[in-house]
Amino acid sequence: MEKKQRRLFLKQAGAMAATTAFLPNSLWSATRQQKDKLGVALVGLGYYSTDLLAPALQLTKNCELKGIVTGSPEKIPVWKKKYGIADKNIYNYGNFDDIANNPDIDVIYIVLPPSMHAEYTIRAANTGKHVWCEKPMAPSVEECEKMIKACKDNKVKLAIGYRCQHDPNIQAYMQVAKERTFGKVMMVTSAAGYFDGRTDHWKQKKALGGGVMGDMGVYAIQGARLATGEEPISVLAQTYTVRPDIYHEVEETAMFQLEFPSGARAACHTSFGINMNYLKINYEKGWVYMEPHSSYNGNKGVRSDGVEINFPIESQQAKQMDEDAASIINGTNMLVPGEEGLRDIRVVEAVYKSAAKDCLVKL
Repeated sequence: MEKKQRRLFLKQAGAMAATTAFLPNSLWSATRQQKDKLGVALVGLGYYSTDLLAPALQLTKNCELKGIVTGSPEKIPVWKKKYGIADKNIYNYGNFDDIANNPDIDVIYIVLPPSMHAEYTIRAANTGKHVWCEKPMAPSVEECEKMIKACKDNKVKLAIGYRCQHDPNIQAYMQVAKERTFGKVMMVTSAAGYFDGRTDHWKQKKALGGGVMGDMGVYAIQGARLATGEEPISVLAQTYTVRPDIYHEVEETAMFQLEFPSGARAACHTSFGINMNYLKINYEKGWVYMEPHSSYNGNKGVRSDGVEINFPIESQQAKQMDEDAASIINGTNMLVPGEEGLRDIRVVEAVYKSAAKDCLVKL
């Protein structure tokens, strides 16, 4: 009897192994072994990966840097030496899809120019790995929707790299709106910009998803959306440049007004030619002022009742990735899912439409 049961077990186990070997990625992702610490592969080794994400991954508890994807072979020895990345976890854009067969990598983080976000998010989802994508999510609403669908179809999680939503300082003013501490929100002024002295960068090229709205503009949009806790219903916008020799394909500066269902209004400003980083929220009975509002080095503010908003954190990026990894491990919802990135791009598209036609655009 024992021999018969053993033969039956081996037969069933063999059948299961044969089946899982040919599982589609959407099913394979559901059967993979759960880990305490997730392996992350960074796709694109530019400034943000090199100076911010890779160092931040050294501070995380729930994930770790395990792989890289690069089209620059000369960078590989540097990353191998600094982070001890194994040869088998190093990819280029040609063999990118082979990550599907690598158990060391659980999350693929897309850190490429925005024009490449949709392609590589979809390809990453098709490998059966979870996906984190830098902001802006993509240049168009259509691409964002395809990215969300690809991740859902493959049963993997998608998070957008909005580090600020993981920042307790940002969460503090969001709570003011939820609790109506000072009554209804009446007016928001939201500004995000810096002076960019570069003359030949992807942010200045339309084909690569450049333009200030996708890069800094989403911070201004987020400030207004998060401050009110609502989605805008109309947009009135203007875009311009004072350096047409550099910004001849895309806008350098944008100003836009948002209207919200409650009647709240927002005046938003964003630029590659002006240094500005603040958020002012006026309520019925008080105000909150944040400056800086979207800085890498920490955000802070003060309320009209004298309460300071100042929660220092060691690394926004580390907190973001740790919390996103915890969501994957625990099977909970992402704090900033793909749908959140999509909401911003709807506004970005409306800003462009309003500026081009010089009219109010309803959302």
